[in-house]
Amino acid sequence: MFTLLLAAISKKNKGQCRDYSITIKGVKNNFFIDQKDVEQLLMKATKGSIKGEPVSSFRLHELEQMLEDNTWIDEAELYFDNQDVLHVTVTEKEPVARVFTPAGNSFYIDSMGRKMPLSDKLSARVPVFTGFPDKKKLNAADSALLKEVKETANYIVSQPFWMAQVAQIDITPERNFEMVPVVGNHLVKLGNGEDMERKFNRLMVFYKQVLSKTGFDKYKVIDVQYKGQVVASRYAGDAKIDSVQLRKNVEKLLRQSMEAQTDTVTTQLRPIIKLEADSAAAPDPSLKDNMESNSEQPDPNPLNAAPAGKPAGRNNPTPPMKNGKPKPAAKDQSPKAVMPKRTATDDNRGYN
Repeated sequence: MFTLLLAAISKKNKGQCRDYSITIKGVKNNFFIDQKDVEQLLMKATKGSIKGEPVSSFRLHELEQMLEDNTWIDEAELYFDNQDVLHVTVTEKEPVARVFTPAGNSFYIDSMGRKMPLSDKLSARVPVFTGFPDKKKLNAADSALLKEVKETANYIVSQPFWMAQVAQIDITPERNFEMVPVVGNHLVKLGNGEDMERKFNRLMVFYKQVLSKTGFDKYKVIDVQYKGQVVASRYAGDAKIDSVQLRKNVEKLLRQSMEAQTDTVTTQLRPIIKLEADSAAAPDPSLKDNMESNSEQPDPNPLNAAPAGKPAGRNNPTPPMKNGKPKPAAKDQSPKAVMPKRTATDDNRGYN
């Protein structure tokens, strides 16, 4: 038996490749590479044609590694049968998400989180993620975000309902996820990429118990990122749905309102305080002018009217009338001055 085994091995090594067979396995028959692509890779590795080449020239392990280095190939298996026919079995990578960067670049990721380029032959029907950082070399935070994208995409792909309902998932600057649905005019806030299964379960319960009765367009924002609760809002302009943050915002608004009221009262009282202080020391010229201007205003009572040239007012009554004309005022009978009597001596002095 040992001799026969050695003879068979020696004959096989001296034989030539009579033919080859290529089998490609893909997800749902979505093939991003074809048999021609695999054939070209093998011919490039063997540096010649496949048929007619000695079997001993095929280093199967190295050929498998070369095929697996391809972007679209996940696993490769090669072997010769007893008829010297080369069998090649290739399993493609499975894209689970298509990622867009803010700059407009796009790529796929597979179920293991590895990047994959786009294909000219086929466009995979997978969840779409937007807003991923556009960097050639990912840091630790970017790698963690890519892992969350992978886990979220894997869950969505495994659930037929969410595959049909999820239109795209946007990544915010805070690196939270927001889902845009196919059915319904609302936005679903998912938070970070942790516990996605539970978050989607809460959303499913809300769909069944609430939106199935009220309609999918009643609420604009649905927040499922917090454990054990679903918060819905009818207005898309709500900045924060978090009750803690909302309370802080209200407290800040009240504090600003109180400060504004304090400033208003102080501004109104300052002129009054200043006027009182100034009036105690010296009259304010502006106030004196105002008082004079006010005193010159005509009295609305016509009985208090005064002749032209004299100020009108209650302190200047109308003079008595005589024959239709104003009666002249009585002359003052009191002497204005008493002159001394002249004497003879004064006459001699030149007094007239």
